[in-house]
Amino acid sequence: MNRVILLFVDGVGIGNIDYNANPFFKYGFKTFEKLFNAIPSTENNILNNDGYFLFPTDARLGVAGLPQSGTGQTSIFCGVNAPKIIGQHFGPYPYSTLVPIIKEQNIFKYFIEKNNSVSFVNAYPKLFFDYVGSGKRRLSVTTLSCTLNKMRLNRVTDLKKGNAISAEITNEIWKSKLNYNLRVIKPETAARRLLRISEKHQFTVYEFFLTDHLGHGRNTELLESTIRELDQFLYTIFTEFNKKDTTIILCSDHGNFEDISIKSHTLNPALTMSAGRNSRVVFESVKDISQIKQKIIELTE
Repeated sequence: MNRVILLFVDGVGIGNIDYNANPFFKYGFKTFEKLFNAIPSTENNILNNDGYFLFPTDARLGVAGLPQSGTGQTSIFCGVNAPKIIGQHFGPYPYSTLVPIIKEQNIFKYFIEKNNSVSFVNAYPKLFFDYVGSGKRRLSVTTLSCTLNKMRLNRVTDLKKGNAISAEITNEIWKSKLNYNLRVIKPETAARRLLRISEKHQFTVYEFFLTDHLGHGRNTELLESTIRELDQFLYTIFTEFNKKDTTIILCSDHGNFEDISIKSHTLNPALTMSAGRNSRVVFESVKDISQIKQKIIELTE
């Protein structure tokens, strides 16, 4: 079986060499430094080493303005040029006219209809299910895709059993802010949990959104600890996964986190990585974020 793990990291572009504004340079990032012996920048935006590839992916899609999450994520998970469809970049949630497209063309639906196993490993707290139960629909593209197609979302019970991962990786926010009786785990433990889950599925997705929150100037006191946890999580995944039958794609919807001197998104290309069985194919064929869905489908056929 050809497996694909998609790691969606919100709001990360390839930025300038800036030891004050670019957190990857300010704090260092082992995933880049160990795998590529370099940190990506606008001056050095294509890196490859021993089957690992890092490269820029166009998030602007021929539409003027700053790329946004609603249209960017729709483009990634549905394989369409969402900003072109509605004539603008839009976010943080998808524009209303994109909802039918998300329902019919999201990548989860493709795998479900093919009877191929798929896992969205993020867990959601009771607060989220209460929000959805109230009839509100301001949801990210991933969660909207799942709810529109009646795909089960993980809950705290799944998290406790080790069958899901919290959005901030370690369970710390669930424990400290949401008052759940959960064990705080190491990023390495979460990474190995994701790899174990992925062995049971053809397509596995994990979404990390704190990078976008930090890029917007929220919770900046957690910036250093968050980037270090993300780094250890990613490094463990990229160095311990099964390269023989699995391809990992890490992608983002727009730039933001790579320049914390401003609180808006950037025009920088989205950062993309590939590793494993078909990593070179991904590197050579994916040029913009709307091409990611189709490439995943091709890799798993």
